[in-house]
Amino acid sequence: MASLQGRRPVRGKIRPPQRKTSSEDYFQEIWKTLADAIVTIHDQKANTLSFEELYRCGFNLVIQKCGDKLYSGVRDLIEMHLDSEAEYKIAPILGIADTSPSEGAQVLKVVQSIWKHHITCLLLISSILVHMDKNYVPQSRLPKTYDMGLYLFRDTVIRSPKLPIQSHLQMVLLDQITMERRGDVIDRGAVKACIEMLLEMRENNGIDPIYIADFENLFVETSREFYKVESEDLVRKFDPPEYMRKVENRLEEEQLRCSHYLTEKTEPKIRLIVEQEMIAKHLRTVIEMENWGLKQLLVNSRLEDLDRMYRLFGRVPNGSKELQVGVAEYIKDCGRAINDNVNTSTIEVTDKGTPVGVALALRWVQDVLDLKDRMNIILGAAFAKSKSFENSINQAFENFVNLNPKAPEFMSLFIDNKLKKDFKGKSDDEIDTILNKTTMLFRFLSDKDIFERYYKQHLSNRLLHQRSLSDEVERGMISKLKVECGYQFTSKLEGMFTDMRLSVDTMASFKEFQEKAVEVPPVELNVTVLTSTFWPVSTAPIPCNLPTEFLAATKVFERFYTSRHNGRKLTWHSTMGNVDLRATFNARKHELNVSTMAAVVLLIFNDRPEEEALSYTTIEQETGLPAENVKRTLQSVACGKFKILIKEPKSRDINETDTFRFNAAFSEKLSRIKIQTVASKVETAVELKETHEKVEDSRKHMTEAAIVRVMKNRKSLDHNNLVTEVISQLQGRFSPAPAMIKKRIEALIDREYLERAPGDRTTYNYVA
Repeated sequence: MASLQGRRPVRGKIRPPQRKTSSEDYFQEIWKTLADAIVTIHDQKANTLSFEELYRCGFNLVIQKCGDKLYSGVRDLIEMHLDSEAEYKIAPILGIADTSPSEGAQVLKVVQSIWKHHITCLLLISSILVHMDKNYVPQSRLPKTYDMGLYLFRDTVIRSPKLPIQSHLQMVLLDQITMERRGDVIDRGAVKACIEMLLEMRENNGIDPIYIADFENLFVETSREFYKVESEDLVRKFDPPEYMRKVENRLEEEQLRCSHYLTEKTEPKIRLIVEQEMIAKHLRTVIEMENWGLKQLLVNSRLEDLDRMYRLFGRVPNGSKELQVGVAEYIKDCGRAINDNVNTSTIEVTDKGTPVGVALALRWVQDVLDLKDRMNIILGAAFAKSKSFENSINQAFENFVNLNPKAPEFMSLFIDNKLKKDFKGKSDDEIDTILNKTTMLFRFLSDKDIFERYYKQHLSNRLLHQRSLSDEVERGMISKLKVECGYQFTSKLEGMFTDMRLSVDTMASFKEFQEKAVEVPPVELNVTVLTSTFWPVSTAPIPCNLPTEFLAATKVFERFYTSRHNGRKLTWHSTMGNVDLRATFNARKHELNVSTMAAVVLLIFNDRPEEEALSYTTIEQETGLPAENVKRTLQSVACGKFKILIKEPKSRDINETDTFRFNAAFSEKLSRIKIQTVASKVETAVELKETHEKVEDSRKHMTEAAIVRVMKNRKSLDHNNLVTEVISQLQGRFSPAPAMIKKRIEALIDREYLERAPGDRTTYNYVA
């Protein structure tokens, strides 16, 4: 007996007995077990099966190279089962007329029931055939069992070649959604389950869900037709606010519908349909509708409706642009109405001391400011402070403001009125708010140099006649203008304040001079020395025959001033001053504060009997004043609140046939009376033409100066670039026309400031 010492023990190995049958017999034996199991699973009796044994059967068939037969057999069994389900469960209900939400939901529930059972079966079958899915399927480039089952359900049930299930399912789904759109209650759960089924089944090698081809495309197409019809019907039935509310509701409904039982990827597509059919195609109709269209919404400041229109129109191409155009047109219409109201015969003047023309100017500016305030509220509350809307609104204001040739004068008169009296009693914040609004309005002006001309005139009157309520407020307004137009625009205005300050120091020195002087002026004199380049006064003063006492006083001041400022020449503008007179009437004595012209007129009555009347012609000859000034002065002292002179015949207007006498019976409680000269009216057409001619002359000089500055810096420049740079420099003052710049270039060439480049007439050289 051989010894086992030194040898390793050998473990026993039990091997299965070798099969003597053929591979076909083996397959059929194992396959019968699997086929019966699949049928049992379809019969919902899977709990009776041994899945471990079934797994081994599938495993053995794959390792025995029977994977192709196994795969085909499983596919055929599933297809057969689905055929049977479609024929016996779905076919009988396809004839149901879909006349109610419940019947439509029933069709969906049957299909969904079959689908859920099919998915459950696929999961169980796949758990048996795991080895096939891991080995045979990848090698053969076939879908896994679960995916194959989905494809079979798609092709055998949903897209059945025998039954019209696909079209019927589409019809039911679309009808259910249409019913819900019309207000019916549907079974959203049934619709959602069916949609999820379509999303899970795929085509195009598993890339796209059949939801797109079998439902979404048709859904989008039918939705377009639905909203096309509905929008046309709603536009006819409802006014724009109600129509916009219904559009907004539809958008919200479709968004909720997609989130609840469709898919979020469908939402942009259906939203686009609603926007195109209900908004884009009816933009102009909604805007221009007479019954509560855009114009009526703006007139009545319907902020909520305007906000809704802004949000909805912003969803479609050109929607915001169309709305901006509509808003701009409304503003221009309002502006034209405001400009048309510039008619002195239609305005109601509440302030008796304000000339009709000035009151008209104040009304025009206030109307524009009120419109701008209202549009600012709408911009913030309805248009989300959109920059594009703000620019459109501002351009519309700029358009109609500059259509009024008197706009610069009106704005200056408005500021003048505020700074003289309207700011009295107002807080700093209120004043600053009004100045900011006025500055905003000034920003719309294209002819800022014309405004400057009027503003200088009005400022000079306020300063010289001490009518401004506050120097601080005056300087604040100038600071705002400087921010808008730069230092050059306000340099002369600031120079006027400097002159007023220096004049105070000059008069202090003059008083010291008088104390030491041998010759004392017969009347107390207070002089304001003005720099001619700062103030809007002509070099030739208004002619006036001053009384002897006044002339003597001016001579004394001239000697004082020339002794300290050698080489300076004084030109007296006596008509721009004012005089304090002590007048004796029958009742009592009064101190009258009047203009120098009024003092000259009143003093010619001084040495005459009280009852003596002087004709208009006599007064004009003795005072030497121009007719216009005589009439304004006589209106102040004979037709105003304080009638120092009695006019015959009595009327508001001064005629050359009138006569005047001293009113000795004048009586007033106040001991000191200030009589203001009747304010100048707004410029007449002739005066306006003269002003524009002067401005045009000034513009020529400014344009030439700008051309020279540019050329001095560049030395050589072509015509187009020169025009562009000149416009850029001058646009803060006015907008020069290219033709006007060309003329000034030609003038500078003639005067040899510039020359054309040799061989190139479009290029200019600076002549040093």
